Amino acid sequence: MLTSFSTLLFLGCLTGITTVLFGFGGGFITVPVVYGVLTVTASPGRDADAMHIAVATSAAVMVVNAAAAALAQWRQGRLRRAYVWPLAAFIAVGAVVGSFAATFIGGTALRLLFAAYLLVTIADSLLRKGFLSVAHQTRPEPLGRRTTTLGGIGIGLVAAGLGVGGSVMTVPLLRRRGLPMAEATAMANPLSVPVALAGTLVYALAPATSAGPGQLGYVDLTAGAALLIGSLPTIAVARRVTGRVPDRVHSVAYIVLLLIVLVVMVTLGV
Repeated sequence: MLTSFSTLLFLGCLTGITTVLFGFGGGFITVPVVYGVLTVTASPGRDADAMHIAVATSAAVMVVNAAAAALAQWRQGRLRRAYVWPLAAFIAVGAVVGSFAATFIGGTALRLLFAAYLLVTIADSLLRKGFLSVAHQTRPEPLGRRTTTLGGIGIGLVAAGLGVGGSVMTVPLLRRRGLPMAEATAMANPLSVPVALAGTLVYALAPATSAGPGQLGYVDLTAGAALLIGSLPTIAVARRVTGRVPDRVHSVAYIVLLLIVLVVMVTLGV
């Protein structure tokens, strides 16, 4: 147990870094981490819910991480209201539906969907123009009505269902509107908050089939606390360097991290 807590604490620090630098809110780190710890340490029966618990705990951690990072980014003047609202409202609507639907999907299917989502995102970022390099514009393109409404609902649906916060959909979207990586990833944090809130409420109230001690619905409070203890101080430090990373390096690192997470998830399922 102590080893697991130490592992979560250490990886919580990594979550804090990715929250600030990539706008992940922790989802792409916490899901594989919690899933891996549970599959190794869980008692018989509880391991069947490992993926659901991982997604739920990820959502709970994102509430705090994304909000803390969004506040820090706002103080540094990196947030643009036109790209956050009303997109965030439509994301919240989709998030409620996505979270509820995920409780009916089997753990194996949920893990495969998570991996497929990663694979499609990586391929899209590499093959389509506008992500790895972008001509920075003094007046980036605004979000259209269809993108804000239908796109927002779709982002919330997928993001909450997989517990990833939506950054891997919002960052490429904003990137292709002409925003540099520092601003696109900064915007991902406030846009992840409604996903995290909706997901946490649905998963916490869901009747988990194997709820154990320290668990609220599907949310593992112990794992979440360990990750937050590691991530919050790291967010305070990482926000000081996010604007200094060269744009090209920032975008390449984004894809590399997704590749690493994909490999981890595939390996854990073998």
